[in-house]
Amino acid sequence: MRRCPYCNVGIEGDLVKCPLCQSKLTGTGEAPCYPKFEAQKKRSLFYKIQLFLVWGFLIAGIGLDFMVGLRLPGYPDLHWSLLLAMWIMGIEFGIMRQFKPDTGSAGKVTMMVLTTIAMWCVTAYFLGFMKITIDLVVPSALAATIVANFVLALIDKNGNTMSYLLTGLFMGVVPSVIIFLVSAEMPLAWAVCLMVSVILFAGAVIFRGRAVAEEFRRRFHF
Repeated sequence: MRRCPYCNVGIEGDLVKCPLCQSKLTGTGEAPCYPKFEAQKKRSLFYKIQLFLVWGFLIAGIGLDFMVGLRLPGYPDLHWSLLLAMWIMGIEFGIMRQFKPDTGSAGKVTMMVLTTIAMWCVTAYFLGFMKITIDLVVPSALAATIVANFVLALIDKNGNTMSYLLTGLFMGVVPSVIIFLVSAEMPLAWAVCLMVSVILFAGAVIFRGRAVAEEFRRRFHF
């Protein structure tokens, strides 16, 4: 057992410094008291490497944009590095959500898709392809998210996915109705998204009716 000459206490395990005063311990070390989490260390190293690369790309992009004056073809007045910074921050937010242990798979998928849709809409606005984004990209992404949450709700045994499946009903119905009221017509992709959300909600009631009822009671307190 190692000892701290200043605190005069024995320290079990293989520590080199005293956990109380951080002084160097004397004596012979023993077997570690706690297991080493190698997987966690690898994830931490991976995160640090990708964070270094991301900051490198971001700084290089801002330098080329603002200092060198490099522009995208056809967009002479667009500072593309700001869009790059937005995407990088969004990707980092998604990566942090993946490492967060108390977030279920449905929550991670839903948040990742919604964040990506928001960034895509901003990019589409500045690059000039907003119409196809609203008419096709957004409803397709929402429909895919609703399908994914339906599958996760069927295989989830803890009931943590049902809230996201029920949220998918609003994700499909509310925007579709707004699009129809604003433009007096509903694009095919939005119609498909609306039908998918309603059909899968009916499927949730059929296959997991008790879980759906319990989720409604928990959310609305009745």
